[in-house]
Amino acid sequence: MLPSRIACALALATCIVQGAALAQDASFAGPAAQCEANRLLVRVAESTALSFDVEVVDTPESRARGLMFRTDLPAGQGMLFIYESPQPVSFWMRNTLIPLDMVFIDATGVIRHIHRNATPLDETPIPGAAVGDPAPERLMVLEIAGGEAARLGLEPGQRIGYPAIDDKEASWPCA
Repeated sequence: MLPSRIACALALATCIVQGAALAQDASFAGPAAQCEANRLLVRVAESTALSFDVEVVDTPESRARGLMFRTDLPAGQGMLFIYESPQPVSFWMRNTLIPLDMVFIDATGVIRHIHRNATPLDETPIPGAAVGDPAPERLMVLEIAGGEAARLGLEPGQRIGYPAIDDKEASWPCA
């Protein structure tokens, strides 16, 4: 009787793990990223990349508005702030109604800093670099739902695949 319970538990665990992978929208993009303008890839391991559907904001007006007044941000989706050139950045949560994780990305497409679970409506500045970072300039910032960075295992040092990153400088160039 015990072996069949163990077999059932293992089968259930396998389904849960497979379901979690599907929820993360995991896909491997190979040695070069298969880049698209509305999709950002994060290489979390040599053979695993996560995909985020992104809304791009790349003008001063759209960056100032960001995710203000929105009431939800589904898993697997985010807002990608892109700057004309790398620069120090700082964010706040004015008029932002949902908690957010902010993923700060340098010009080579490397995650340099993550601010987790920013508090809705808080106007305290959120710097784009950790204290002591010798290169605090950021080219992009990905905002995703609060708690998603931890759930998906996002960490500083992981590489991004996205067309706005110059292929000559990219840590993970586009195909």
